[in-house]
Amino acid sequence: MKRKVFWGVLGILGLFVFLTAAGAQDYPSKPIMMQVPYPPGGSTDVGARIVAAIAEKQIGQPIVVVNKPGAGGQLGWTELAKQKPDGYYLGYISMPHMLSAILDPERKSTFKAEDITPIISQALDPTTISVRPDSWKTMKELVDDAKKSPGKITAGIVGYLQDDEIGYLQFAEATGVQLRLVYFDGAAPAITALLGKHVDVLFCTVADNYNQWKAGKIRMLTIMDKERSKFYPDLPTTAELGFPTVLSASTRGIGAPKGIPQPLLKKIEDIFKKAMESKEHLDKLEAAAQPVKIMMGEEFNKYYWDSYKVAKKWVDYVRKK
Repeated sequence: MKRKVFWGVLGILGLFVFLTAAGAQDYPSKPIMMQVPYPPGGSTDVGARIVAAIAEKQIGQPIVVVNKPGAGGQLGWTELAKQKPDGYYLGYISMPHMLSAILDPERKSTFKAEDITPIISQALDPTTISVRPDSWKTMKELVDDAKKSPGKITAGIVGYLQDDEIGYLQFAEATGVQLRLVYFDGAAPAITALLGKHVDVLFCTVADNYNQWKAGKIRMLTIMDKERSKFYPDLPTTAELGFPTVLSASTRGIGAPKGIPQPLLKKIEDIFKKAMESKEHLDKLEAAAQPVKIMMGEEFNKYYWDSYKVAKKWVDYVRKK
């Protein structure tokens, strides 16, 4: 009797594996929805539409990009976590933004980090520190003045407990300075505030302020990375300036609801890896000043959970204060 049960269970498992593999082989057999948890026109939306347009030509099925903004991305991520893990509803995830939303008790997130499966990253966009051209010329000048007048210099921050604020907190810890923070919902109003002299300093990413820098409207003092950016080859890194722990970036990529079968996950990885490695994708993201960074599998999963630890450190720090 036990032997019959054993072989029966084994047969069911074998059938499940066979059907899962067959389903992955036929994927996609209908349109794929790609959800972006932010409004149209931002860096995440631009990147999503670029890769979706390339991938859909390769697979012969439409990839429909749908914007679901709200609560700093939380509305979209909540919706993504609820979906069936069949590969036909994917979504853009941002680190540390999504992880901070999960960890901050005031945000009352209804999903956990385990409820989203990271599939592939598209861009890693480091935070920069910018000022007006008639302002400080170096990081040392800014730090020296900030130490003389604690809490007097104002700093524009895009988002709450996201990459830019975490970058500021690391900067403040490393330098011992205190700036007065002014929060903005997006990069556009934050840059406008800097240019209009409503804030003195701006913390935002490479993609966010590239056009203003190119037009000579802002001066960048540093980039929070270990290596110089090809978009700003003359801009020193925080590591070069003696602050190796000041490293912050917005990392954007594609995720799925938890429970997606491994053969299907691999098929989705392959589809978007091919699209992201194409010359068309690389050229278009470079034109949009988005630094391409492709991670998949164990590498992206490790990055996801390492980002979780960093976000937890700073969420806990702010909560205690």
